[in-house]
Amino acid sequence: MPDHLIIVRAGASDYERHGRIRGTLRMPLSADGLTDARLAADLVASTPPDRLYTSGDACATETARIVGRACGLRPQRLNDLENLDQGLWQGMLVDEIRVKQPRLYRQWQDNPWAVAPPEGELLEDACMRIEGVLETLVRRHRGGRVAVVVPPPLDQILRWIVSGQSMGDLWGGEPERPPVAEFPLAAQWHPVRRRARV
Repeated sequence: MPDHLIIVRAGASDYERHGRIRGTLRMPLSADGLTDARLAADLVASTPPDRLYTSGDACATETARIVGRACGLRPQRLNDLENLDQGLWQGMLVDEIRVKQPRLYRQWQDNPWAVAPPEGELLEDACMRIEGVLETLVRRHRGGRVAVVVPPPLDQILRWIVSGQSMGDLWGGEPERPPVAEFPLAAQWHPVRRRARV
């Protein structure tokens, strides 16, 4: 099992900057997202990890290339490390959902565990999928530090799974959180342990 997991939030696309829900839509980094990716690369490069993995998401892949160049590592894509699928809500403004589907919007805000976006993925299913990715990393690595680059809100979900940090607002992002966070994986996460919903 890796000793530490470094979670790197990918730079944003224009969708996030304008308050749109991106989910699994493939979008390039915005100009601001490119700046964010370079900042993340500088932070990771100060103490480079042993291995670098990435989601297949376009912004995450681009961010991982920038981080990889700074660290002298080649990013490797991890299957199933895809963003939360937000179904028919993808591409919509959060305010559009609030106006067009007020009941579903309230349910999502009150308890995202209880509802999935139309044709989207339940949060619990996404967590199970991501736990499977973590189990793959546990099998592959015996110690060391491993970094993963993922898009928002997957970074928030991954932080919750690994450390129990609050997911916060899955649509509003968590801009106050640093783009890079390192967690002592062996001490805080075990594949067989299931977390209670928060």
